[in-house]
Amino acid sequence: MNFFCWRPCRWAGFFLVGLWFCLACPPWALAAPPSLTYAPYLQQVQDQITEFSLENGLKVIVLENHAAPVVSFFTYADVGGVDEPEGKTGVAHFLEHLAFKGTRRIGTQDYAAERKLLDQLDQLALQIRAARLQGEKPNPALQKQFEQVQAEAEKYVKPNEFSQIIQMAGGVGLNAATSADATMYFYSLPANKLELWMSLESERFLEPVFRGFYQEQQVILEERRMRTENNPMGRMVEAFLDQAFVKHPYKRPVIGYDADIRNLSRQDVTDFFEAYYGPANLTLVIVGDVDPQQVKTLAQRYFGRFPARPQPPTLTVVEPPQQQTRTITLRLPSQPWYLEGYHRPAMSHPDNAVYEVIATLMSDGRTSRLYQALVQDQQVALTAQGFNGFPGDKYPNLMLFYAQSTPNTDLTTLAQALGQEIERLKQEPVTPEELERVKNQLQADLLRSLDSNQGMARLLAEYEVKTGDWRNLFQQLEAVAAVTPADIQRVARQTFTPENRTIGRILPADTPN
Repeated sequence: MNFFCWRPCRWAGFFLVGLWFCLACPPWALAAPPSLTYAPYLQQVQDQITEFSLENGLKVIVLENHAAPVVSFFTYADVGGVDEPEGKTGVAHFLEHLAFKGTRRIGTQDYAAERKLLDQLDQLALQIRAARLQGEKPNPALQKQFEQVQAEAEKYVKPNEFSQIIQMAGGVGLNAATSADATMYFYSLPANKLELWMSLESERFLEPVFRGFYQEQQVILEERRMRTENNPMGRMVEAFLDQAFVKHPYKRPVIGYDADIRNLSRQDVTDFFEAYYGPANLTLVIVGDVDPQQVKTLAQRYFGRFPARPQPPTLTVVEPPQQQTRTITLRLPSQPWYLEGYHRPAMSHPDNAVYEVIATLMSDGRTSRLYQALVQDQQVALTAQGFNGFPGDKYPNLMLFYAQSTPNTDLTTLAQALGQEIERLKQEPVTPEELERVKNQLQADLLRSLDSNQGMARLLAEYEVKTGDWRNLFQQLEAVAAVTPADIQRVARQTFTPENRTIGRILPADTPN
C-alpha cells in the first residue's frame, strides 16, 4: 500500500523517491552493538554532532562522518498542509514543486524581460479565473493571449538548470516532500561541493522565482487525479480524514482540494512563502565528510544574508475529543477494505514510545499480531497493517489499522477479527518475550537508520523541530526500553474505545445493500 505517501513512517523509511546517497557506511554503524549496549554506541554518534544558530534565527545541525567524501543535505521547513489558509489547500505542496524552478539568476536567460511577461501572465490568469467564477463562458481571445504570453515567457527559461548544476557537480537524490507537518528538500554531493550547496540552497530560498506556475498547476491537478480521484484508497483516505477530524486541519488533503488548486495564484504562493520561509522557520541538517567550523563559516556567509522575519502564524486549532463512533462507507470499483482509526496524542507526548510499541506489536511485519491472526490463522484478510501518527504527528493524530478482506469474507467478519485483537491488547498483558521482540525491532530500526547519511539528517531535523531537541531521537530508545505490559494495557484502554473510533469501509460498487 502506498496511499500514505504524504507522511514518513517512523524510523522505517522515508519517501524513497530518488536515491539516498549512501555510498559510505558511517563508522558508528560498521558493527552495530546488541541492544543491551547501544547507549555508548549512540553516545558516540551524539558526540559527533555540532549545532549552532545564525543571528537571523536559522538553525544548523552538523553530524560528522569522514568514512567517505560524501555529504547529505536536508533543508526542513517547519510548514506543511496544516498551515495553509482556508480555501488555499495545496499551496505548501505547490510551493515545493516551484522551489526547483530557479532564481533570478538560475533558470533564466534574461530575468528582467521574463519578469514583465510573468506579471502580464498573472493579470491574464486573474481575468480568466474571475470570468470562470462568475459562470461566464471562456473568452477565446483572452485564452489565446494568455497562451501567447506564456509561450513568450518560456523562451527565457532554462529548463531544469537548478538540477543540472547539481547533477554536473556529482549530486544525486535531488528531491523534496511535503507532509501535513513539514516540507523537506534533500540531496547529496561530494564533500568538496559544500560551498556549492550553500550557494544554491541559500539562493533558491532567498530569491526564488516561481516560474512555470501554470504548467505546474496542471501537473499537480493530474497528480491529484491519479493519487486521489482515480484511486479508491486515495478517495477513502480523503473521506476518512474528513470524518475523523472535525476542526483540526489534519482533516484536509496535503495535495489540496481540486477547486483550491485551480484557484491558487502565483501571488498566493509568494505570500505563503513570505510568511513561512523565514530563516527562523528553517532547519538545515548536514551529515557527512565536513568540518563543522567550515560549515559555520559558509552558513554565515550565505544564509546569513537572509533578513530576519516575523514568526509565522501559529496553529491554535485544537481537535475536540471524539464522543461517538463515526463511520464512512464508499462504494467504489475496488476490492473491499476496512479501516479503523483512533485519536492519539502528538509525538511529543510522554506516551509516544508506548504508541510506537503498540503499532509495532500489532502491525509491523509477518510476526505482528494482525498478520498472524487475520492473515495467517483466521484467513479473513489478504493484508492487515497499521499506521502510527497519521496523517502527521506534530499535533494529536490517529493510529490507523486497515485490512483487505479475502474473497467470501464480509467486512463485518473482518471487523470482528480486528476488534478481538484490539480487545486482547486491553485485557491480556503482553508476554515478556513478545515485548522484548518488539523492543529489539524498534531499536534495530533506529540503529539501521544510522547507515544512511540522508536518513540520519531527516531524523535529526524531525526530532529537533517536532520535539524541540534532536537529542530526543536518542532518548526515544530509552523510552521504548522502559515500556511495560502495564503501560500497553493502560494506553490501549484509554485509546481504543468505541467513542474514539472512526470506521471506514470500501465496498465494491456492485455490492447489494
